[in-house]
Amino acid sequence: MPRPKAFVTRVIPEAGIERLAAVYDAEVNREDRQLSPQEIAGHAKGCQALITLLTDRVDGALLDLCPDVRIVANVAVGYDNVDVPAATERGVWVANTPGVLTETTADLAWALLMATARRLGEAERFVRAGRYHGWGILMLLGGDVHGKTLGIVGFGRIGQAVAKRARGFEMRVLYTDAQRVSGAVEHDCRATFVDKATLLAESDFVSLHVPLMPQTHHWLGETEFMAMRSTAYVVNTSRGPVIDEAALAKALRSGWIAGAGLDVFEREPQVHPDLLACENALLLPHIGSASIETRDRMATIAADNCIAFARGERPPTAVNEPVQAKA
Repeated sequence: MPRPKAFVTRVIPEAGIERLAAVYDAEVNREDRQLSPQEIAGHAKGCQALITLLTDRVDGALLDLCPDVRIVANVAVGYDNVDVPAATERGVWVANTPGVLTETTADLAWALLMATARRLGEAERFVRAGRYHGWGILMLLGGDVHGKTLGIVGFGRIGQAVAKRARGFEMRVLYTDAQRVSGAVEHDCRATFVDKATLLAESDFVSLHVPLMPQTHHWLGETEFMAMRSTAYVVNTSRGPVIDEAALAKALRSGWIAGAGLDVFEREPQVHPDLLACENALLLPHIGSASIETRDRMATIAADNCIAFARGERPPTAVNEPVQAKA
């Protein structure tokens, strides 16, 4: 019986490729660039599995060009790049890689929070520019983290992990979400549920951990920035369009807030030019889950989803129930 075929749209860690190759005849785009839909379709001809990254837009039009594809395994916890209803209608499974990147992304969010408050990006540029000529008591003054109020937007796995890290800094933790978590989780995280207005008004740090959906698009805009403390900081490790970047740049320039740390952007890889000009913005190239261990695990989870499908099993991290799923 011939082996099933798979196409990997972009280079992923070898741990995942090796796992996939045990069951599939797998082709990998080794150019490490984003392919056009036509290029993906050309490579995916005759393939049952498509392993994608968040840079790939998988919609109905692409799936129609790839009629043999039966599972799309997205190497990310978010899957807003995949049109899940279109896949479901076509009998195609969609899977993601949840859970494994929780702690790693929380680490990065915390690193951004501290680096933004203490102006580490500015300080590093200051030294490299040859401007450091000796210690000064007023040089690069930032804000304290310990004892402050942390507002978490989205209290899923990553939001809760960030809250737990706040314990060591004796921070008060507020959170808001579409649904309140259980009392046991609130107690474990030492977090208090509040509405959006309260969180914005009382937080010294606002950290975003929501999926991208219509309700969260531009969750932070000009009105929200004006409602925050002038000494507050914003951290975003979720999805770029959750923040209105033009409004954020205006808030940073106008002193409505003290600083921002971003790992994601509204139109990646583009960054709003006004943000690039803001010294009080710390900007990272979407590296929230970028540890060797986590990226290896993400790749192997994607492979495991494809392998489960090939064996006639439900993909373990499927996010949909395909209509008359193809056998």
